[in-house]
Amino acid sequence: MVALALLTAPTAQAAPGCRVEYTVTNQWSNGFGANVSVTNLGDPLTSWRLTWSFTAGQTITQLWNGVVSQSGAQVAVSNASYNGSLATGAGTSFGFNGTWNGSANPVPADFALNGTPCTGGSTPTATPTVTPTGGTGTLPSSFRWHSSGALIAPKPDAAHSNIAAVKDPSVVYHNGRWHVFASTASAAGYNLVYTNFTDWAQAGAAQHHYLDQSGIGTGYRAAPQVFYFAPQNKWYLVYQTGNASYSTTTDISNPRSWSAPQHFYSSMPDIIRQNIGSGYWVDMWVICDSAKCYLFSSDDNGHLYRSETTVANFPNGFTNTQIVLQDSNKYRLWEASNIYKVKGTNQYLMLIEAIGSDGRRYFRSWTSTGIGGTWTPLADTESNPFARANNVTFDGTAWTRDISHGEMIRDGIDQTLTISPCQMRYLYQGMDPNATGEYNALPWRLALLTQTNSTC
Repeated sequence: MVALALLTAPTAQAAPGCRVEYTVTNQWSNGFGANVSVTNLGDPLTSWRLTWSFTAGQTITQLWNGVVSQSGAQVAVSNASYNGSLATGAGTSFGFNGTWNGSANPVPADFALNGTPCTGGSTPTATPTVTPTGGTGTLPSSFRWHSSGALIAPKPDAAHSNIAAVKDPSVVYHNGRWHVFASTASAAGYNLVYTNFTDWAQAGAAQHHYLDQSGIGTGYRAAPQVFYFAPQNKWYLVYQTGNASYSTTTDISNPRSWSAPQHFYSSMPDIIRQNIGSGYWVDMWVICDSAKCYLFSSDDNGHLYRSETTVANFPNGFTNTQIVLQDSNKYRLWEASNIYKVKGTNQYLMLIEAIGSDGRRYFRSWTSTGIGGTWTPLADTESNPFARANNVTFDGTAWTRDISHGEMIRDGIDQTLTISPCQMRYLYQGMDPNATGEYNALPWRLALLTQTNSTC
């Protein structure tokens, strides 16, 4: 069983680059062997220290060609006396034996050499104006935000005309660039669009690539979510097609490389069919811990659903679909759920879009100690929301009164969806407060919230 990890947890700093290849050489009921090769892509080194985190309880019992220390999931391997020097382009390797849980043995996804993430290339030296913040801290009991103006608007072309909205964004920061996926809405229906840039000041000028030109194809596709599934070394794009669907690629920067849609379910789960009423099955969201992956969805009828499968079986086998949250007032538990792991804690943060008493969109929030656990309200009312017009400030006149479907700026890119609680940022959709008309014709635009009451 071989897993190649050109790993991807980039930060914006001037530092050496590196590449890591992690190979499971053999595996038995309670143990495994692995080989790790490290290539220095930056300046020459006189000593090195490679760190990573195991995600499924693995433990190193014996290591050669290096010196190992392990504290819980955190592993550090330093050079031996004879292999500390690494010229630019030079490599070294070490091997080890370890124990595992017998059900999942995923490839680590956060290798760093002398503190610099191994991205497969040199780390970019240009620092974007907004980057993943990093750091650990605590979530406050109430939130305050400042909003940018509209940053991303529709860009019609000859084959995609009369686009009214860019909405439902998902975003990751990878290899020094922001990669944004979103829905477009027009009288002709929904499509998916992709854009990338190095600095948010460039977001408005960046080219739009329509994903119906890839294997994703034409037809109803909306509400994307993107993440890197480290155990398979693949990017996943999750979206709705009337079912819960996904496509994959190994190159997030190539918009034509996405595969044809596959479905997570053979059909709508019975529990959703029984409770959806006159609503719609929408806004699929995937997040994984060390053992399981979970798929959340909404029904515009006051229910949040969750299914599960194992990390080893993903993307197949989603079952045990159940109602996680429900509200007799469907507008208080509407759609667009986000679930994240809070860095440095045993806490998860859940966001769900609601429609307020004024008809405007906003977000409520909950926390839990496990994705499959019980969710406790955090900031979940109109007077104390996660994000709503009443806790967001603007420069000049507010360009929107809706804080709608979006995505947190993450601390990493993998399936754990980890965020830092420090000066959080949220990419969201808003629109002109005076706009009216059919929902699919409303002029949604994308903008960025920045938390102003960080506890860090």
